[in-house]
Amino acid sequence: MPTPRRRLFIAHLYPDLLNLYADRGNIQTLRRRCEWRGIEVEVAAVSLTDELQLGDYHLVLLGGGSDREQEIVAEALRRRRAEWRAAVNDGLPVLAVCGGYQLLGSYYQLRDGRQVEGLGLLDLVTQAGPTRLIGNIAIDSPEAGRIVGFENHSGRTRHHHQPLGRVIAGHGNNGEDGWEGVRYLNVFGTYIHGPLLPKNPRLADLLLHTALRYAGLPDHLDPLDDRLEWAAHEAFVARRIES
Repeated sequence: MPTPRRRLFIAHLYPDLLNLYADRGNIQTLRRRCEWRGIEVEVAAVSLTDELQLGDYHLVLLGGGSDREQEIVAEALRRRRAEWRAAVNDGLPVLAVCGGYQLLGSYYQLRDGRQVEGLGLLDLVTQAGPTRLIGNIAIDSPEAGRIVGFENHSGRTRHHHQPLGRVIAGHGNNGEDGWEGVRYLNVFGTYIHGPLLPKNPRLADLLLHTALRYAGLPDHLDPLDDRLEWAAHEAFVARRIES
């Protein structure tokens, strides 16, 4: 058995509001991949009534929600904008999925023209489109190889940062430019869910590497038996890409 290390602390923000497409599965994947390696991990589910201290955590997850829920969360996030900016600039790892991804930018413009102001951490804007971009998606990422999953969003996101990857099948950020997600400092933003990490063990371990380094902990990760995950992954790729 591996020797347990000092604990890794993960925050799951507002899971009662931002869990539209099984985002808890991402947390469960990170937790189990730590536990299987003997890495002590503690996950805190942070609600709107809790006092969020970003300095207490080594990795933060923001999931997806409806427009109404995003507006509620956006207001809470903006109250701590300065703390968010300082933490991200200091290297805090963040995984933001769908609605959480949109909230990292300047604004999300709804179909009625109203703008939901975001955190403004990224040079990123989102506008609601006339149709939803729905279906299975695959991208090629320079850091995590091929990433697969599911997307369902009306938002068209555009930014001037490095993308998470290039779209191989599906729509991505806006259905036009061929890019998906964002990579900025230690921020990972994406529209891929369903959830994301159980299908993509390489990306899950990239997040854990990043969080362990940020925590000042040894970041070596012993190999795991991911044959089932990769079998499902390759079956998806063969069906969607190679046929």
